[in-house]
Amino acid sequence: MEHFYIIVNPMRDAQLHLTKEIQRFIQESGGTCGYQANHVQESMSFDQRLIPDETECILVVGGDGTLLRAARDMAERNIPLIGINTGHVGYLCELEAKTAIQGVHQLLRGADYTVESRMLLSGRRVKGSVTDQRIALNDIVIHRSGMLQVVDLIISVNGEYLNTYSADGIIIATPTGSTAYSMSAGGPIVDPRADLLLLTPISPHSLNAKSIVLGAEDEVTIEVRTRNEGHGGQVEISFDGDPVGVLKEGEQILVKKAQVSTRILKLSRMSFLERLRKKLQGSSW
Repeated sequence: MEHFYIIVNPMRDAQLHLTKEIQRFIQESGGTCGYQANHVQESMSFDQRLIPDETECILVVGGDGTLLRAARDMAERNIPLIGINTGHVGYLCELEAKTAIQGVHQLLRGADYTVESRMLLSGRRVKGSVTDQRIALNDIVIHRSGMLQVVDLIISVNGEYLNTYSADGIIIATPTGSTAYSMSAGGPIVDPRADLLLLTPISPHSLNAKSIVLGAEDEVTIEVRTRNEGHGGQVEISFDGDPVGVLKEGEQILVKKAQVSTRILKLSRMSFLERLRKKLQGSSW
């Protein structure tokens, strides 16, 4: 590889020290490298139009949140991403700040690597004549807001009624997101290379409400059921942890596999099962 591009969370790289160090190393090694910093308050964190067409790899400097936003914003470009963790945990990131230069050096000299295709979710909320559609790499979460009371969520799959959950909310997750919020809510752990949907209720008020695994081509509809007429109940919607709006009683959101995917570059030869075993033993990913 010769042509790189860095997208960085400036809150995780003070004065962009690491970003500029990586850029300088690549350029001194004969490669090309530009960069841009994200703007979390804007609807699009990163601008894909600024990335040169010849770019072979995008280096994401930050934490898991930065990588998730980059994966969403850059999905249409189909360029492999590799995360460099300067945050707290960084489960999705392949490199740490102290190993970033070494990892880039491996890529520059053509070391062995793999590229994993990861599915994305598409969520479409319809309000009147306005359609609001976004994508997520980990999960789309519909959860209660305001008063401390459960909400009733009517779930349909491919137009067929499945169940009504009385719960704090519900998570629709990808295999990549199976080790995030869905796992904390009792959902199964899935190989991130798989192609499926996970439906996991959050603190359900039922002993038999379990996580459900659905096909990748299924479409899930979530509707907020009216409980107390006139009280104006609503739930919040989050994409990969970022709040994007609310659903009021009677409104729906449709969730399905996105038409685009993201590509995650891997340098480590560690298998998913080995990573999982280390995680279950209490070690870091």
